[in-house]
Parts: sequence; C-alpha cells; structure tokens
Amino acid sequence: MKSFKEYSKQTSTDETAKERQSKQTETVAEDLTKRIAEAYNGRSNADMMQNILMEAEKSKRAGTLSNEEIEAFYQNFSPMLNGVQRKKLRIIVDRLKQI
Repeated sequence: MKSFKEYSKQTSTDETAKERQSKQTETVAEDLTKRIAEAYNGRSNADMMQNILMEAEKSKRAGTLSNEEIEAFYQNFSPMLNGVQRKKLRIIVDRLKQI
C-alpha cells in the first residue's frame, strides 16, 4: 500500500485554505477507503485491520497523516463494517490519534 498522502488531489485555487484543507482531507479519506475496500475484497478481517494499522502508524510517525485525515477515513470506512468491526476500528483510530 502506498502512503496516505499519495491519494490526495489538488483543489481549485479560488478556495480558502481552510476549505482546501477540508476537501483534501475528505478526498484522501474517500480515495483511501475505496482503495482499501478494493485491495482487501475477499481477504480476512484480521489481514485488513492489521495492514490498515501498520500503514497508518507508519504514516502518522512520518508526519504524513493528520488526526483529521484519520477521522475522515473512519467516517468513510466504518459504514462498510459490522458493529464489532466498527468498534475495533474506532479503537485503532483513537490509538493512532495519540501517536
């Protein structure tokens, strides 16, 4: 899997910096969600969660993943999960935010 930041897209220059940051965060999370869903289709939940955690932790420690991007990812990805999976992902997200 590539860095989370590689999935961000450019926005138009007439937006404010805050609007651009908000849209970029949403775009990163949306793109990442789609790519993860495609990459892990048919694979075990344990594999998926372990790789999400590993990549996110690596990006967070490298300073290329913000808490806002982590939360946006959770908001986009969690509807695809059942209740137990969603709770596990919430724990992971909260842990990543503390790094």
